[in-house]
Amino acid sequence: MVLPRTNIEKKLERLRAKEFDHATWQDQVQEIFRKDEARKTHIIKNLNASSKNVTNSFDFDQLDTHKIYHLDQIKKICITYRLRFLDTKYFKGKLPETAFSAIKELENKHHSELKGFKIIAPSKLFKLENADDPLLFAPMGNDYFYLVHKWGNDLHPLRKFSMWFFKSFENLLFLTFLVSVLLTFMVPDGLFSKESNTSTFIMVFFFMFKSVAAVVLFYGFALGKNFNTAIWNSKYINA
Repeated sequence: MVLPRTNIEKKLERLRAKEFDHATWQDQVQEIFRKDEARKTHIIKNLNASSKNVTNSFDFDQLDTHKIYHLDQIKKICITYRLRFLDTKYFKGKLPETAFSAIKELENKHHSELKGFKIIAPSKLFKLENADDPLLFAPMGNDYFYLVHKWGNDLHPLRKFSMWFFKSFENLLFLTFLVSVLLTFMVPDGLFSKESNTSTFIMVFFFMFKSVAAVVLFYGFALGKNFNTAIWNSKYINA
């Protein structure tokens, strides 16, 4: 005797018929989608609201301690990699569906509505769309934040090095010094003097240093740029 092959689709149909009323099945599905869309709209409203003086109620037994960060730790990372930590209402990128799913899952787990969301991301992400490594946080109180979701690509491995020069005025001055020394060595012998000696080198160096410093100052003032320590939590575009 040959046993008939199992039709999974038929099995699914029978199971659905047992668990749901076939006559109202379509209405039930539409109601589920309606509620889900309404909840998503409410989450978007919370994402676009200010995070000032907002504290969320978490069930600490349900928290992943590896996702809890203090504001000082966030500040240090933002300064090191020239990132910003701002309310989600300033974020101009598009939040993926996985972020909304993560918020819903967290709200279900903690039986609480989450508010006051903030994001860590490069400055340009708060002006135009990009895909570099945004991190979504929810405030816990006492300057602690819970990492809700991370998406996009990781930062370039050399970003820390390239942004080091913009951490402070001293770092930028050191960059100006290095560029000036390099340009001084690139000046052909005898261009400014018949003899190449220490005095000539120092004179050319000071000329290069003033020129590079002038370009840096012009660039900084013209574009309204500032140091990492000043912009990490600034909501102003030209910072």
